[in-house]
Amino acid sequence: MTEQSKGEAIKKRIYRKRLGILTIVNKIKLWPSRNGCLHGIRQVKVTGDTAMLITHCNKELHVRNSLNSRAGRWLRNKWYSQACPECRIPGWKLEKYSSTRFKRHHGSLLLEADPRQQKVENVLRETH
Repeated sequence: MTEQSKGEAIKKRIYRKRLGILTIVNKIKLWPSRNGCLHGIRQVKVTGDTAMLITHCNKELHVRNSLNSRAGRWLRNKWYSQACPECRIPGWKLEKYSSTRFKRHHGSLLLEADPRQQKVENVLRETH
């Protein structure tokens, strides 16, 4: 692959900056730990305003849906020291994550990726 075709293959994705952390995590399936290690998320179990994240290295993390959390800032700013060797995050996923941008007034709202939004839409469909 040449440098020019490699640059064209990486598509920039733009998401809204002011989304809940669970919405973003449910879409990109990555989580930065406190020591700077980036984990791959296998499963997200949402219960109200909290969630339990299960990583590929079988760690269970209990998180709150917050805009201003440490993990939210680290995901939006793409801060991490290394990818978790046990999670084995593929290179294409790290490239996709590094090309993702977060803007305040522009980008996808990720409505289809939010599990709480899906539940509301399913209830509305069932009642009509």
